[in-house]
Amino acid sequence: MHHPHVESPNIAKQVDKLLAERGDALLSMKDAIALLRERTGTDRSDADLAALIAKKAANLGVAVLSEGS
Repeated sequence: MHHPHVESPNIAKQVDKLLAERGDALLSMKDAIALLRERTGTDRSDADLAALIAKKAANLGVAVLSEGS
């Protein structure tokens, strides 16, 4: 059973998996955050998730498009 305010312990692994699935295809930050929320049920802020995704993407050499607000 999912508890709404319990953080998934493997969120970083899910980011790695998400980026690996995309390979060299472009991924928007908005889509990446939406997919991460869908897979993990995380309550972390968009900014927090974006920072984690950007850091991991840079380490893997994956391009992530960030949309202007």
